[in-house]
Amino acid sequence: MRTILLDTNAFTSLFLGDQEVLKAISVAEHVIASVIVIGELETGFRGGTRYRENIDILERFLAIPNVETGEVTRETSECFGMIKDALRKKGAPVPVNDIWIAAQAIERGAVVVTNDRHFSNIAGLRVLYPYVI
Repeated sequence: MRTILLDTNAFTSLFLGDQEVLKAISVAEHVIASVIVIGELETGFRGGTRYRENIDILERFLAIPNVETGEVTRETSECFGMIKDALRKKGAPVPVNDIWIAAQAIERGAVVVTNDRHFSNIAGLRVLYPYVI
């Protein structure tokens, strides 16, 4: 597995010490931290009582050499449009943020590490459930 993209619940599990997520990260050449996921984490951190501590953990993770922040590009937007249209036609709703995350993964050829089964509704997306290699 060359490139993985961590969904928000995978990050949360990692921060809580989940060894399976750590294993997925350790065998990946590249790890993408989506700006969409970072935004969801920021929201969760702000709702808690340990904002500064959580941000520090996130910043240390983002500083790891094989971790990169996944930005939204024009190609991401095209993937998003195709995915959302296909899901609409199929009658298989997926949360909007997760469509953006899937679009980034497809654009980059990454495997999404997640515990959310609704990602399986997205054609062409490679998914690792729940963090087992």
